[in-house]
Amino acid sequence: MLLRLQKILSQRGISSRRKAEEYIEQGLVKVNGKVATVGDKADPEADSIEVDGKVLEERAAMLYYVMNKPVGVETTNVGRVRGIQGTGKMASSFSSNSSKSSPSSVRDLLPPDLQGKIAPVGRLDKDSLGLLLFTNDGVLAFRLTHPKFTHDKEYEVTVDRPISSMICRKIEEGFEMDGSKTKPLKVNKIGPNVIRIILTEGKNRQIRRMLPAVGFTVKKLERVRIMTFEDKKLKVGEVRELTKKERSELLKSVGL
Repeated sequence: MLLRLQKILSQRGISSRRKAEEYIEQGLVKVNGKVATVGDKADPEADSIEVDGKVLEERAAMLYYVMNKPVGVETTNVGRVRGIQGTGKMASSFSSNSSKSSPSSVRDLLPPDLQGKIAPVGRLDKDSLGLLLFTNDGVLAFRLTHPKFTHDKEYEVTVDRPISSMICRKIEEGFEMDGSKTKPLKVNKIGPNVIRIILTEGKNRQIRRMLPAVGFTVKKLERVRIMTFEDKKLKVGEVRELTKKERSELLKSVGL
């Protein structure tokens, strides 16, 4: 089926349609080895569609940070993210002690020079803590949050009383939620009342809705891994830039 190139690049998570048009105008897109022009169409199943390395260079200049979000802080929109910014250096760790005494949102925990430049990828509810990625890379954000992509996130969950292996298997079977059954998930018991849950989707408050369905109350919920990324040493409230290796592994894990 023939589709406009802008739509194909957007569907593949390469860029927005507007940005895709810019790439085409700059001669950065080829179809079957021939430089494309705005308005060209292609069959995404049959044609070879290439994007020049300049696009990858732009991606390398983007910002990638991680926060260990505290309990009681909301993952609110941090405002409009400005154009691609590249510092080319690591930022110092920034903790809640150097921000407001009572931050209300994750924006309050970001260093002032990053506020408005990066936005959180997905959400982590107010009562939960753990890893939260921030970036101005819209393609990465899209691939980590859109349901059509598989994106593992792992959570450590403490419940109100000992939980059996049988209940863990019951959770793995999935639940009807928001009009559809939850995608496959994995549950590992690591303590009498502590389990690890690996999700491949992000339905609203999914874990906090699943556990009561099998008779348990969540006492603590912490996100400990996002795809290839984890950091056991990052203190609650701290923010730091991903290393080059961490960034490379994360982008590779989502096909970028």
